Amino acid sequence: MNASSAPPRRDGRPPMREALVAAAFHLFLERGYEQTTVDDIVALAGVGRRSFFRYFPSKEDVVFPDHEGCLADMTAFLAASPADAEPVRRVCDAARLVLRMYAENPSFSVQRYRLTKRVPGLRAYELSVVWRYERALAAYLRERLAGRPDGTLRADVIAAAVVAAHNNALRAWLRSDGVGDAAATVDHALGCVQAAFGDSARPATAAAGQGGEAGAVSGTHGDVVVVVARRDAPLWQVVRELETVLGRS
Repeated sequence: MNASSAPPRRDGRPPMREALVAAAFHLFLERGYEQTTVDDIVALAGVGRRSFFRYFPSKEDVVFPDHEGCLADMTAFLAASPADAEPVRRVCDAARLVLRMYAENPSFSVQRYRLTKRVPGLRAYELSVVWRYERALAAYLRERLAGRPDGTLRADVIAAAVVAAHNNALRAWLRSDGVGDAAATVDHALGCVQAAFGDSARPATAAAGQGGEAGAVSGTHGDVVVVVARRDAPLWQVVRELETVLGRS
């Protein structure tokens, strides 16, 4: 599933909300973030303070107006996952919702990126938002990997890897001023995560060994050595089997 086939976002944002965001960014770019007050924003937008706080709890929230909706969409997408969905692929698809939010309005996203880089308080706020995305992914993975060896640890590691890969690619696109194919860049990054962790929730087979042990070497062909092991086998046991067949024990 690529970015273009990710689940749809909700729309129908109120015009007043959009007017407040537009007024805020106009002032942030003109005066600076710290120098702009909520009173300045509502005056330019032509509304009262009550209207501002109806949509945004704080000035920081107006910089990230779509994250709450995107987080809700991501949570709903994961909750609606089919029972047979491959978990790592599913969380990668969920992460693409965030990309699509940014890609819908590249100029706004680039402006926000530049503003966030200059304002330490906004960077801290952004980190808190990223953490909430990561927790949503981890919660889904923890449920899917429950009962597996190191299931909770794997869930948290995979969620962190998905977020890191997505954000690395997203920031590269933002640094380029939104030029290029953001979806392809993110797909490549998330592909690395799937290649590394994509089998993490598949049941371990009994093809080799019991009780989590590494199995026997099934064969050698020229310079190729094939070792069969349970997925939950300790790494040291797999290495020992490999050393044995290579005559290095």
